[in-house]
Amino acid sequence: MEMERDYGHTPVLLQECMEGLAIQPGGVYVDGTLGRAGHSLEIVKRLTTGRLIALDRDMAAIEAARERLADYMDRVTLVHSNFSQLEQVLRELKVPFVDGMLFDLGVSSPQLDEAERGFSYMQDAPLDMRMDTAAALTAYEVVNTWSEEELRRILSEYGEERYAPRIARAIVRQREDGPLSSTLQLVNCIKGAMPPQALREKQHPAKRSFQAIRIAVNGELDELPPMLEAAAKCLRPGGRLAVITFHSLEDRVVKQTLRQMATGCTCPPEFPVCVCGKKPKMNLINRKPITASPKELEDNPRSRSAKLRVAERTEY
Repeated sequence: MEMERDYGHTPVLLQECMEGLAIQPGGVYVDGTLGRAGHSLEIVKRLTTGRLIALDRDMAAIEAARERLADYMDRVTLVHSNFSQLEQVLRELKVPFVDGMLFDLGVSSPQLDEAERGFSYMQDAPLDMRMDTAAALTAYEVVNTWSEEELRRILSEYGEERYAPRIARAIVRQREDGPLSSTLQLVNCIKGAMPPQALREKQHPAKRSFQAIRIAVNGELDELPPMLEAAAKCLRPGGRLAVITFHSLEDRVVKQTLRQMATGCTCPPEFPVCVCGKKPKMNLINRKPITASPKELEDNPRSRSAKLRVAERTEY
């Protein structure tokens, strides 16, 4: 058997995603977050007359996928676009409905590992953190121009960082002497703001802050509810939606949005008949999120925080 080239990214919850999507060989599927095409490869291997439409905002991901999926390109359409444009992309491709959609909301491992992208707090690089390198807003701008109050808010909300006020204050104080321009400059500033006991924790002291700034730069949470609504709209009845999140904020947004879409009549219980006319758009396949098996945790530590939720489009 020919060894598959190592593409530097292990797709998380791979088997669980394939089971959740219940792939039909002749179906049409969307991978809304192509990344390094690990999930896409498994989807397309299961297709015969079907089609895979894969989106990513990162042009490097599109180019890498073209090579990785080379044997299957007769049934693959690669699109350089953000998943928030999903409805428009499908309309332009003249695809009215699809049988399944997958969204893996983590930053791909290569993005984290490529020092020059500025996602990593372990390597020195310019403060960038853009998933789409053509986007205007960078981490440099967030760190050097946003107010102390706004920095504290994103560190607290998006990073769930308990030392957010101290870190925001330290950033504003340090940039008075000149801008923070590199990732390690920012790491040192964060470390300097934290008490000694926090620096002894197992988790890297800058992890939560970097997560928060990355989410702010890429507008990740703002895009989730409209993306999920568009996904539900574009699924045919019985079509499946699978979403992988990597931190509690994302999971909370996905859980609440899917729950709202799975809720039918919202009339008060004392009403004799329904007057709201609301019918559920989705059925929840799993009430609790699916998490990595002990073996996957051992093989791929990055899967530790991954949570998968699966829902199915109801009949119209």
